[in-house]
Amino acid sequence: MKKIIKLNDYLYSGDTVLKILQKYIEDLRMEAKETHNEIDLEHSNFLVHILELLEHNDFLTAQSQKIREFYKYMAKEYPFLAFTFKGRIKSLIRAEEKFNGYIVEYIYDYYTENGKYPSVAELKNRLSCFRDLIAYRIVISMPKCHLKEQEDKETEELKYLYKIANVLPFFLEERGFTAESAHGVKQSTSPLLDEAVRPYYRDYICHTDESGYQSLHITFFDNISRSYMEVQLRTKTMDDIAEIGTANHLGYEKRQQNERVRRDAIPQGENIFFDEAYERGMSLLQLDLSKIDVNMFAAADNSLINDGCGLYRGRLILPYEHLSRFQNDLID
Repeated sequence: MKKIIKLNDYLYSGDTVLKILQKYIEDLRMEAKETHNEIDLEHSNFLVHILELLEHNDFLTAQSQKIREFYKYMAKEYPFLAFTFKGRIKSLIRAEEKFNGYIVEYIYDYYTENGKYPSVAELKNRLSCFRDLIAYRIVISMPKCHLKEQEDKETEELKYLYKIANVLPFFLEERGFTAESAHGVKQSTSPLLDEAVRPYYRDYICHTDESGYQSLHITFFDNISRSYMEVQLRTKTMDDIAEIGTANHLGYEKRQQNERVRRDAIPQGENIFFDEAYERGMSLLQLDLSKIDVNMFAAADNSLINDGCGLYRGRLILPYEHLSRFQNDLID
């Protein structure tokens, strides 16, 4: 059986993330041309997009300045709230996991429902849906010192989270962004979300999954840079659950379990696209981060990680922090 080209094979040379991407893309594209594998070609084009984000990120400066304007608006409108704005380019490992995960999931679901495999055109269409390679996160918290008597912290934070969600689409559309329809996915049932903006949000607060993950997600198209970006809105409690709570810890085990179920359902050798994506995805899930050698990256284990290059945690674009009135009045 021919050896599959995998990202894992490039993570032990001490190269930079850019060099790793360049080599992986080059080899993947060469193999795709030799074997006439259209999905591998699609894969290499996807990786080129990530490479371009990392190499030519001048537009991110202009983009983050517009996001900063909303940060300043919030600091003025809600001086009593504490909040952070974070931005990142999706990490190479997570992007690779997601691309291959989409292939495995789509082929499995299609085969289970139809008893046959999707066409290459159908699969390629599924792989054109990436909208979160650039993402910003707004996390808010109501300091106890600003709560009035009888007020519940969680209730107040939720009220302000939806207030902010109601304003955000119009604010950014005035600055060159276009809110994208969520096409009914996780449509909000909250009375706190205005009808005018409801079609744009995927509401994981109204639709909490078994892990406890909660957040509001909205996608924008940046008409200046011609790229998509996602904005997530959370309370601090929601962010803790996602980052260090059940939504984080259960995710790894659940992904492995789901992948194995899908492998058992699709006979090996029947669909090359499934076989390759499955092997690439499982190889990344089983990666020992302490053993790899990537420039500006180090890990003691798969939890203690110092990522200075965006390999695993993502490349930071911006961090803005407002600690609320009486704690920090500086917003410039």
